[in-house]
Amino acid sequence: MAVFFVAGLYLQLGLVLSAIVAAVLAWCVTYLFFRDMRDAAAKGLQSRFSERTPPSRNRAELDDSAAEDSMLDANPDVTIDSDRKPREPKPRDS
Repeated sequence: MAVFFVAGLYLQLGLVLSAIVAAVLAWCVTYLFFRDMRDAAAKGLQSRFSERTPPSRNRAELDDSAAEDSMLDANPDVTIDSDRKPREPKPRDS
């Protein structure tokens, strides 16, 4: 993109028009010559958002889940409802 931008400045197109032309030409070059990278990125997104892919969970979520499971194993009468946000009290009209 920088090469196209400098070429636009050299041709005295101005800053804004040079930036627009550089962006369009850079997009055209990447679209034409980097098909494999584009296809790999599309495949990665498709597999990430597929119905069959389990949701990714970070370390803190896994630790919390393990703590909840161990608490339920120790005392099955405990109810854990940590997915809901706590309710805020409704203001009373005076």
